[in-house]
Amino acid sequence: MRFGRKSDASGSGEEPKASETETTPAAGPFDASEVDLDAHEGVDLGSLVVTPVGAVELQLQVDEQSGEVIAVVLVGEHGALELRAFAASRGGSAWDELRPRISAEMARLGGTSDEKQGTFGTELLCMVPVQTPEGQPATQASRIVAHEGSAWLLRATLMGPAAVDEALAGPWEETIRQVVVRRGREAMPPGTPLPLRLPPEARRVDEPLAD
Repeated sequence: MRFGRKSDASGSGEEPKASETETTPAAGPFDASEVDLDAHEGVDLGSLVVTPVGAVELQLQVDEQSGEVIAVVLVGEHGALELRAFAASRGGSAWDELRPRISAEMARLGGTSDEKQGTFGTELLCMVPVQTPEGQPATQASRIVAHEGSAWLLRATLMGPAAVDEALAGPWEETIRQVVVRRGREAMPPGTPLPLRLPPEARRVDEPLAD
C-alpha cells in the first residue's frame, strides 16, 4: 500500500501533482495530515493507525492501575514490536534528549546500549540480562528507533531475533514505515504519551466469551 506525501522541499507548502505522488515511494511513518485515513486500511487505535505487515498478532498493553492503553505490541514468529507515541516540541531534538535516558535505564538494569546508524537514523541497540522461564541466564536484545514528526515522536522497539538479524527485520521495518500518527491539536507538554484506544471490535483478554 502506497501513500502520497506532501513535499516540503520547495518550502511552498503546495501539494504535489498526482504524477509526483504516484512515482514517489512512500517513506513513513506519517503524520495524519499526509494520509487519506478514509482510504487507509490500518487498525485505528486513536493516536496511532497501524498496518501490520506479515503474520503477527496485535496486542495492546494496558496500565493495570489506570486501565489506559499505553502501547501497541505486535508479536510474530521472530520477534515483537512495541509502538509508543509522545508529544514533542517542534525543534526536532526529542530523540536526542531521550536516548541518554534510555541508556541510563539500560545501565540501571545491568545492560548495555550502543548507538548506531540504521534505517531510521540514529538507533539504540540494547542488551539486558534476563532469566529464562527455566531460571537460566540469558540476554534480551532490543533495537530502539524513533521518528520525529510535527510535534510528535514515535518510538519503536524491536525485540527478539529480529532486533539483531537484518534478514528478519524487513517486515518489522515496513510496519514502522506504515504507521500513521494522529497528534491532535490540543496543547501537551513534551513527553506526554499520546492517547491510545481499543478499536470497537476489540475486547479485553480477561473478559468472558459470549455463549
